[in-house]
Amino acid sequence: MNANWNATGDWGTLNSTGRSFYPERWQHRLDELRAAHHVPGATLAVLTGGQVYELASGVLHRGTGVAATPDSVFLSGSIAKVYTATLVMQLVGDGKLDLDAPVVDVLPEFATPDEAATRAITVRQLLSHTGGVTNDFTYDSGRGDDCLAEYVKAARDVALDCPPGTAVSYGGLGYVVLGRLVEVLTGKTWDQALKDMIFAPLGLERSVTLPEEALRFQVAMSHLGEPGQDPDPAPVWDMMPRSAGPYGRIITSSGDLVRFARMHLAGGLAPDGARVVTADAVAAMQRHEVDVPDKWTVSADGWGLGWTLYDWDGVFGYGHDGAAIGQYAYLRVIPEAGVAVALMTNGGGARQLYAALFRELLDELAGVRMPEPFGPPADPPAVDMTPYVGTYKREGVVITVTPDRIRYEFVDGMKDLSPPLEAELTAVTETVFAASGAGPSFSEDYMPVVFSTLPNGTLVCYVGMRATPKISG
Repeated sequence: MNANWNATGDWGTLNSTGRSFYPERWQHRLDELRAAHHVPGATLAVLTGGQVYELASGVLHRGTGVAATPDSVFLSGSIAKVYTATLVMQLVGDGKLDLDAPVVDVLPEFATPDEAATRAITVRQLLSHTGGVTNDFTYDSGRGDDCLAEYVKAARDVALDCPPGTAVSYGGLGYVVLGRLVEVLTGKTWDQALKDMIFAPLGLERSVTLPEEALRFQVAMSHLGEPGQDPDPAPVWDMMPRSAGPYGRIITSSGDLVRFARMHLAGGLAPDGARVVTADAVAAMQRHEVDVPDKWTVSADGWGLGWTLYDWDGVFGYGHDGAAIGQYAYLRVIPEAGVAVALMTNGGGARQLYAALFRELLDELAGVRMPEPFGPPADPPAVDMTPYVGTYKREGVVITVTPDRIRYEFVDGMKDLSPPLEAELTAVTETVFAASGAGPSFSEDYMPVVFSTLPNGTLVCYVGMRATPKISG
């Protein structure tokens, strides 16, 4: 057996199409694409025919040269949201929580600057990113077990992106609130609830939430650099505070990611047949809740309860993407084929690697035709930019739009995470624009910029699935 891959866990067939997976060939393809896109290290896990295959390529750290192995762990970024959603849905399935109850009924300390909105926001809305809460409120509430409680208190003064129930706006703040809700209902920290309710029942031995726990394993280092070049190790491994856990920090292997997905494919059952989540709760997570105006940033056709939903020419799928300051992760699940695929990377052109590799893999294993890369048409339409020119602001971000350019700048608690992004805008439609030079976390070549008007008449600019309201101009 090739030292870079292994296969484990023959656990029946999960509606398999019967298509074969050839590890040696895909190992070669992973090596080839990883090098071509300047990704230092990557691991790939594939569930097909009831078996999990795990491959690795490259190095975990360009400075030390330590090789990536199938059991190496990476930061999964926002894929953590699906784990938090699963915890919430366990409580819903057990009758301990009502999806459509206002959050304040369970968590009285939750609040926003808008009292009416505070009373209206439901658990379902937070899970589906329709609660109006923002994404980029980064608040370091310390390393103690009270970090989520303190975050929720601090978030009371953070403005909403949009009125609840009116539009989708990707919201990490809401997932910290959901994490705190889990703590209140279980009497455990979010970290411990994950261990007891998901990691342990599923045998996820390489899944942790805290840096000191990750040091038991071979850990991928983040890398940063210019597109088209080999990136260098980042100054620090992870800049996120502990309070980011429910929306952004699960440290795991690609193999554990697909084992987690396997439980969802199995209707909530663990490999030993134990019930982890009710079948109704699992189905509800995959049910369409809302359309999305930006269908390109994470290839989303809609959103469920935690999961991103896909429609590949009539083939249904679900999954999630994750980014964590130089590390990028991708999870895709195709129920009718019994296939789940996870890719974890530590820098470079990760989005390009994902797009090329998954386009081939999902076609071969599940007959999926992924959409072509987002970009401007050969003959862009002429669009009057006058209504869009101006300044847009939400917590952590300021966007400035001129007739042909966009500037995306982190401010407030996010200001030191990344330098401002400046890009040229090319029209795709009257409301959709392609921004060039966006970098690997946003798109393969172009970043989608989408303008939309909310029911209350407010113009918003969508970048990265976040709705940013126009404040001047």
